[in-house]
Amino acid sequence: MRHLLLLLLVLGLVLPMRLFGDEPRVAVISVRGPINPVTSGFLKQSLEAAGRRGDQLLLVEMDTPGGLDTAMRDAVQAIFASPVPVAVYVTPSGARAASAGAVIGLSADILAMAPGTNIGAAHPVGLGGGKQDQVMESKVVNDAEAYVDSIAKKRGRNVELARRMVRESISLTSEAALQQGVIDLVAGTRQELLEKLEGRKVLRGGKEAVLHLSGARVKSYEMGTRDKILDAISNPDVAYMLMLLGIAGLFFELSNPGVILPGVIGGISLLLSFFALQTLPVNYAGIALILLAIVLFIAEIKVVSYGMLAVGGIVSMVLGSLMLFPSPEPYLRLSWSVLISTVLLTAGFFIVVVAKVVQAHREKPITGAEGMLGEEGVADSDIGPEGRVLVRGEYWNAVSGETIRAGERVRVVEVKGLHLTVETVGKEKI
Repeated sequence: MRHLLLLLLVLGLVLPMRLFGDEPRVAVISVRGPINPVTSGFLKQSLEAAGRRGDQLLLVEMDTPGGLDTAMRDAVQAIFASPVPVAVYVTPSGARAASAGAVIGLSADILAMAPGTNIGAAHPVGLGGGKQDQVMESKVVNDAEAYVDSIAKKRGRNVELARRMVRESISLTSEAALQQGVIDLVAGTRQELLEKLEGRKVLRGGKEAVLHLSGARVKSYEMGTRDKILDAISNPDVAYMLMLLGIAGLFFELSNPGVILPGVIGGISLLLSFFALQTLPVNYAGIALILLAIVLFIAEIKVVSYGMLAVGGIVSMVLGSLMLFPSPEPYLRLSWSVLISTVLLTAGFFIVVVAKVVQAHREKPITGAEGMLGEEGVADSDIGPEGRVLVRGEYWNAVSGETIRAGERVRVVEVKGLHLTVETVGKEKI
């Protein structure tokens, strides 16, 4: 009896620990917004971390309009090399997995969608601006079609529809995608999805694995602060403002050496904008026009063309801003609100500066030799033709073409070195 009680006690202690240790874990990450190098890097890091933890599944909840081809391919490669099964879940209702997002979804071990979502429209789009050469466009489309074809075959999905997503830009609802074998499941919630995945078989490394997700611990993981910052500045609007801020900061530092703060802020902003521009479709003619606009604004301050250079700068900045991000995709273009407000703010600033410069040029000088002209004083001695005067509280040697008695009021008409040419106050000028 004692041995039996001891055995039950040991089992009572060990069995819960064993069950707890074998409790399945599901990691969840969220991919929202355009697919860029930061997004693909975050996905790769999450897959590696899930492998180290021994998670049963990595669930990627997705809502994306698409993104860059290079970032998409990096994400697909990371999923194929993943040490744990990957499920892409297009959610919530109203979300989409378009373009690059559709290809990433097709590459996952399991592709699920919430009701009211859509997937597809994966036709490749040129990012250089203008109409693409027909031969080159055909090469790009054929390459993308072959790529999606191989992914669909590897995952056992409807190859024909996957190819039409690229060739014809078709998009499917969740119900249509399920009926035609593009996706695996339709689930309204995360919990419903995990319940439907219980006991499902997936192929990993050529071997069949069974998902045991009953009672799984679900934990969400987010981007780190660094990745969030880099992802934020990859937005075209933010990249555009950082570039202008960087140019303006460096200009002020070079114009007033030693101020330091504008140069530091400008340098940091410009470097951050360089990172953002490498992840975006950029037309370098647009950058050149924006730089020309800044040069014209600066020239207006130096030359004072009474507004002509400033007008040219405004036109150049507007055209450059419109050309900067030529992508046909809205999420890769500069928004009108940011464009208009930034151009108006920049132009307004330089116009105010120009107005102040013009006003300063028109004002009478108050220092130096020019500042002495027209000043009035008192003859300290007789002047005939030379003598001494008191002007601005200072004694000056003076000459005059007329005889001036000591104590008379005089006016300065010319400055030659340390000598003043004066005349009596009240003398009419011809």
